[in-house]
Order: sequence, then C-alpha cells, then structure tokens
Amino acid sequence: MEEIQSQSDLYRSSSSSASSPTSRVPSSHFFYVRKPGSLRQPISFEDSPEWEDTPDVDSRMEDEAGNGGDSINDATATPISPSLSKMNSGSMASPPPVPEGGSAVVRKIAGASIAWKDLTVTMKGKRKYSDKVVKSSNGYAFPGTMTVIMGPAKSGKSTLLRALAGRLPPSAKMYGEVFVNGSKSHMPYGSYGFVERETQLIGSLTVREFLYYSALLQLPGFLFQKRSVVEDAIQAMSLSDYANKLIGGHCYMKGLRSGERRRVSIARELVMRPHILFIDEPLYHLDSVSALLMMVTLKKLASMGCTLVFTIYQSSTEVFGLFDRICLLSNGNTLFFGETLACLQHFSNAGFPCPIMQSPSDHFLRAINTDFDRIIAMCKNWQDDNGDFSAVNMDTAVAIRTLEATYKSSADADSVEAMISKLTEREGTQLKSKGKAGAATRVAVLTWRSLLVMSREWKYYWLRLILYMILTLSIGTLYSGLGHSLSSVATRVAAVFVFVSFASLLGIAGIPSLLKEIKIYRSEASNQHSGAFVFLVGQFLGSIPFLFLMSISSSLVFYFMVGLRDDFSLLMYFVLNFFMCLLVNEGLMLSIACIWRDVYWSTLTLISVHLLMMLAAGHFRIRNALPKPVWTYPFAYISFHTYSIEGLLENEYLGEVFAVGEVRSISGYEAIRGNYQISPDKNSKWRNMLVLLAMAFGYRLLVYVLLRFGLNKNVSGRSLLSHKKSNTSR
Repeated sequence: MEEIQSQSDLYRSSSSSASSPTSRVPSSHFFYVRKPGSLRQPISFEDSPEWEDTPDVDSRMEDEAGNGGDSINDATATPISPSLSKMNSGSMASPPPVPEGGSAVVRKIAGASIAWKDLTVTMKGKRKYSDKVVKSSNGYAFPGTMTVIMGPAKSGKSTLLRALAGRLPPSAKMYGEVFVNGSKSHMPYGSYGFVERETQLIGSLTVREFLYYSALLQLPGFLFQKRSVVEDAIQAMSLSDYANKLIGGHCYMKGLRSGERRRVSIARELVMRPHILFIDEPLYHLDSVSALLMMVTLKKLASMGCTLVFTIYQSSTEVFGLFDRICLLSNGNTLFFGETLACLQHFSNAGFPCPIMQSPSDHFLRAINTDFDRIIAMCKNWQDDNGDFSAVNMDTAVAIRTLEATYKSSADADSVEAMISKLTEREGTQLKSKGKAGAATRVAVLTWRSLLVMSREWKYYWLRLILYMILTLSIGTLYSGLGHSLSSVATRVAAVFVFVSFASLLGIAGIPSLLKEIKIYRSEASNQHSGAFVFLVGQFLGSIPFLFLMSISSSLVFYFMVGLRDDFSLLMYFVLNFFMCLLVNEGLMLSIACIWRDVYWSTLTLISVHLLMMLAAGHFRIRNALPKPVWTYPFAYISFHTYSIEGLLENEYLGEVFAVGEVRSISGYEAIRGNYQISPDKNSKWRNMLVLLAMAFGYRLLVYVLLRFGLNKNVSGRSLLSHKKSNTSR
C-alpha cells in the first residue's frame, strides 16, 4: 500500500493540468450533466445530437407496481450511487429541451431485471479449470437502461456477457449466481436475444426479406402478425430507409455499410421482442458517425423498455454520455460498477482524474491497459525530448491495484451489494417461453429462402451451370462422330469417364457458397432459430431444382454430341444417373466443408479425394486387376464415380449387339468387357442408381452428425439453469 500511495502522490504532482471533475471547470461548462432531479437518466453531452427523452425508471417501476409489482420494482427506487450524491448537490446546467417528435410509434417492450453476484468464470487450460477469466463480479441491469461492460482486450468482457446470457462454451465453468427478476430460473427461448460480434447476414436478400424470413423461423402464429413485428423491428433500429435495399448489394449497386449491417443483426433478435438484449461489441468496426448513430438507436430501443447489456472496447465522448451504468474490467477484475458519472468520480478519488478535453473512455483504458506500458517504454527517448507522452505516469499494474482497492473500500461497492440484495430478496415474475415455429414450417421457410437466394446469387449455381456447359461442349466436340462400331467402344468409355469425373471435379466451385450456408446456419443455430435437421432438409430441397437443371442441360448436350443410343428411356436414365451423381457430389462437398470450414483446406481435400476416386473408378485399370488393399478396399467401393460410370455404360451397352464380320456377332457386354468391368444383369444399372441414392443420403447423414454433435456443441449456449447446477456442485 505504501508503493501505491507513493505512486498516487507522484501522479498527482505530475498531472497539474488534470483535476477532479467537480473542480476543474465551472458547472456551466461541465462535460457531463443531468437534468436536476433525474439522476437515473442517462448522462447527456451538451454538444451531442438530441435524442428522445427516456421515461424515468422510477416512474416506470411505480406503474408496473400498480399492475401487480414485486420487490424487484421496489428495489429500483433505492438511493443512487454515493459518489453521485456529492456531484449532483451543486447546480448544473440542464440540457436543452428535446422537441417532440416525428418518429413512428413503436410498441413498448416489457423488460426484465438481471443481477449477478460473485460471478467467476474459469476456462479449461493446461490444468483443470485453472485460468480465471472473470473474478467475483457483481452487478445488475434494469429495464429501460443501457449497461455497458468496458475494458481492454482480453479483460473478460465477452466472457462475462456470455455468462449472463448462459452461452458459455463447454470449456468454461461458471461459479456464482445470476438472477432474472429475482429468481435463479433460466431464461427460456424468446425471452432474451444475443447478438454476436460478427453476425452472418444473407447479402442477396433485402432487409425486410431477411427479417421476415427470420420471423417465420422464430415465431409461431399467423403471417400478418409476423409482418407487424418485422415492421416494428425496422422502426426500432431506424432501418426504414434501407428496408427494400439488398444487404450485400447487386452488380453496380452497393450494399449496406457496416453500421446498417450491425443494426440489421440486432433487428433480427428484436423480432422476438426479447425482455433482455445482450450485444457483443455493437460498435465493432464502426466509424465515429456510425457508432454514434448506433448508440442513439440503442438508446431509443432502451426507452421502449428493453434491458440492454453490451460490451464495448472504447467510445467517443458523445457515445460515453449515453450509457446508464458501466462495469469496468481489467484482467477479469471489476474495477468499478455504477453509473457513468460516478466512474469519473471514482477515478478522481483513486488519484486518476480525467484531464480536460479527453474522452473518459480513453482515459479509463489508458489507466488500466497494460499494453500502454510497452508503448511508453518504446517512446521513452521521445518522451525525454518532447515532454510526457501521457498524463498517467503510474505503472499500469499499480494503477489497476489502486483502482480495485479504492472500489472495494468505497460506498459504491456497498450500494451495489445492497441493490443486489433487494433485487434478489423475493422472486418476481418468471419469464415465459414465447413458443417456436414448427419443424415443418421451418423446413418450408428454409427451402423457399434457399430457392430465392440461389436464384439471385450467381455464384451458387448459375456460375457452375455455365462452367458445366463449357465443359460439356468441350468434351462433346472432342468425342463427336464416334459412330456405333465395335472399334469405338474404348473411346466411348473414355468419353463417359471424362464427362462424369471432370463434371464432379468442377463442382468444387460451389465450396464458397456451401461455406456461406454453413456460417448462416451456425449464426441462426446459436440463437435456436434453426436446427441441423431442418437446415439439411431445406438445403437439400432448395438445391434439387438447380442440380436437376445442370444435369439435364449437360446430359442432353453430351448425349447427342457424342452420339449415344437413340432411345428416350435410355436418355432419361442417363439424365437421372448424372443427377444422382451431382447429388452425391454435393453431399460430399458439404461434409468436407463442415469438417474444415475453410475454403483453402476444403478445396485441397476435395481435389485429393476426387483424384483418388478417379484412379479407383476402373478406367485406368479394370477393377478386378486393382490391388486389393487400399485401391479396391475402400477406394473402389466408396468412389461414386465407379457406380455412376458403371450404370451409364450398362445403360449404353447391355442389349446392344455388334457385328464381327458378316456372320458372327457379339453382345455389348462382351464388347466392353475388355475396357470396363460391368455386370451382365440388366437390372444392375438400377442397383447402381440405388447405391448412388444411398450415398447421397449417407453423406448428408454425416453432415447432420457433424452439425448436431460437432458444430452445435460449440455454438449452443448453456442455460442459466445449468449454471445453477454447476454452482450447486461447487
């Protein structure tokens, strides 16, 4: 403590330009001001844009209490942070009145209070549950307010947010208690929303279409009801001007910017009208203007009654003034929890007053981010010549210990504990599930959405169709005019092999689109909007028309240019066989994409697998002559090229007769036997068709297992009820 005190004295003497917030400038020029008598209002900035005034929390709670309130509503009427009582005792200038507004009326949202007590999260490392990411955190959030979790990188912000939402990964373990409306019960489906830092959107849909399909996936009920909630979400996130614009753009038209995309991802969760909304880094990759617009929009959303809890790394002064409460973390330790204005006073009490004309968030992170120590050390020579590099001369580790010790011994920490006790002394209204759309409904929605997306996105199947036609025309011109003589059998076998093998290899061009579908699935499955089964069925049904179009167009061109047997039934079998081949290839690509989830490794793996299957298909060496280990078992039997080519050749040559001289003739089976191994049974081609159909479903069954027990294990969150059990086991 002597070292901390000496460092604090050193800092106070060295930062003469900085003083406490209450004395450094007159109250009329104070940066952060509130309306007199409304201490629970968000702090405003004098020069910031005007936003809609938020109803006072106390008045909201009194209204709710009149409708059957409980102790949770009563608890919110407790006195405010002790650090604020001194600062608000003097006269402060009030911000100008906000004009009445012009904006569309949006329905109110019934928020819910959330509180956490002694919350500790450990991540499984080299030793079992050794690394504490969050350490004994306490805090709460009320309806109609914005609570921000702030701190430098790797301080535990996202982990704390996920712990509150019940979405920790399996490698994490949580201790402590989380209360929702005063009870430890879990948050059911639809009662809360969670927005990831990076959300996958569908660029070929408009904003309204994207939200409408999301509503169909999430909500039960009638279509007109879902349209109304979509329009409410669009209004709430200020997306009316972009409602009919494609998210990703089209041709020469630009898509939505990062700020609008971020608001669309939040609007998708608002479709369920959640009581609590968790957002991980809402200002991620946004410029200052987009960030301010985002926070003003979220402030408007909070004024509707929703409880907002989100993480943030850094903010401008205007954005900082919109926060109601702040939870400041560093290395998992809570350095402060309370109202934003009280945080400035807390830093001043600890010996780190915010300098004039400096953003508070910049000042906070400068004091608690250990990365600044390395920057100071690198710039030491430059400091000696040009003065101090920063107003904070204290070592960051000492500053963190000072702030933590000051907070633990302050009245702010005591008031937080008192508030949590009042919030949890009696259970309030438990949140109820809002119901889900049925499995059949979700399959129909995903199928129709896939058809719409695939028809608009040229990289999905239209590009592959063009490539298939170019390949087929090339093969057709190369092998045209073969005739039907016995001498053309070997060349005809080669033509069928090249057509099937190269067309399957060319299908790898669809890997990027399949990876995008998997990312969309993971984004929707993380919030229980979709499932592995409905995703696979919807993707399968949506791809059938395009795969059949590719198969019939390519087959017709190849069939007539090469000059195969002129029989309609044989032509239809050729088309159906190649269609099954494309279905199997699509399933193989989907399974490889699920395993790697990377374009480079998926493409490399598929090329290698296709080459091995082509070598074992029986063209370069008849299957009877292949080495038994490896090539016959398993490659020759798992190669779908083998069954497709064998079925096509049986379709072409079984029942055909070739003349040898003027007297003797041989069957098609005898003619092809020296070039490719086929079965003399006329029903063999249908057995090969059934094998292809079984392989198509088998690969998709593998994808289901990977999604259900592999990917879903990582993206599915744990409920608060499971956290309660882990706390009990402790």
